[in-house]
Amino acid sequence: MAPNPPNVRNRPGAAGPVLWSGDHMATTQKAPAKAVTPRGVNHIVLNVRDIEVSHRFYTEILGFHQVAALKPKPDRPPLTMRFYSGVDEQGHVNHHDLALCQLPKADGPQPAEWDLYPQRPGINHIAITLPDRESWLQQLAFLQEQGVKFHRRINHGMTHSVYISDPDGNGIEVLYELAPEVWEDIDAAQNYSERLPTEGAEALVDTTDNPVFRKSS
Repeated sequence: MAPNPPNVRNRPGAAGPVLWSGDHMATTQKAPAKAVTPRGVNHIVLNVRDIEVSHRFYTEILGFHQVAALKPKPDRPPLTMRFYSGVDEQGHVNHHDLALCQLPKADGPQPAEWDLYPQRPGINHIAITLPDRESWLQQLAFLQEQGVKFHRRINHGMTHSVYISDPDGNGIEVLYELAPEVWEDIDAAQNYSERLPTEGAEALVDTTDNPVFRKSS
């Protein structure tokens, strides 16, 4: 016997009519007039040439923690994928901030290093936040010690940043954020930049006399 069709009932306070089918209930939703503003970007997935090389870069060089790996299933083609997380102020990991996905073939020329000025469509760079200035300075010293090339060191109006490449030539911005009251006028802060040295001891110097961008009253 075919199952009974779902019944439509109105429920006080519901967003729309409620569909009832046995023990299941779902509320229909009227479309809003404009898009709902998101909280931000939840995670990013990168296709990589060699997942072992990229795994070492993102864990040993950038400090992410692997939290999961995709398990094979008989009903889908083979896919090698791993998931990574940073930590919050309490040391908790996320379900993932970053995932790596192995390309079927890793042959072909070595990818070029990242450059700010785009040569192809796709991701320009990924920004990774350190908890504070002290952690960021420690990470810069570690990167330099590991021989990681600094493409750019820039003090923006809202962050202090260093730009590097991952093994596939993707741009990585490693930053710490300045206090929100410094970049109250976001447009003005975004249009400020100070280029700094990228080599030697000078590349590890960070000043705190930051310009302040206030909204005009």
